[in-house]
Amino acid sequence: MKQRFELTDFFPDIKTTDTVLYDLTTRFRARRKEMKLSRMALAKEAKVSYASLRRFEEQGDISLNSLLKLAQAMDMLDDFDKLFTTPKITNLKEYLYKRERKPDKK
Repeated sequence: MKQRFELTDFFPDIKTTDTVLYDLTTRFRARRKEMKLSRMALAKEAKVSYASLRRFEEQGDISLNSLLKLAQAMDMLDDFDKLFTTPKITNLKEYLYKRERKPDKK
């Protein structure tokens, strides 16, 4: 029998779609419970089907539109503003130069 290895077996800090999805659904479920919301109550508040919410928490599968509705119902919509904002570093010298020239926000 062949043993299947995952990249994270050897490099646990490397993010994969599976690890990001697992972490996201774990944080989501914890936040929902922290807010003392049942799946049914949150689905109703967000106008998302109960099945969609359950599928997201159990399998990580949900449409972006439904996820945004859930985030809005939990007052977490602002978290999505942070997606894709980290600049891609292709040249360390240029990155450091731009960072040094950027004025401090106070």
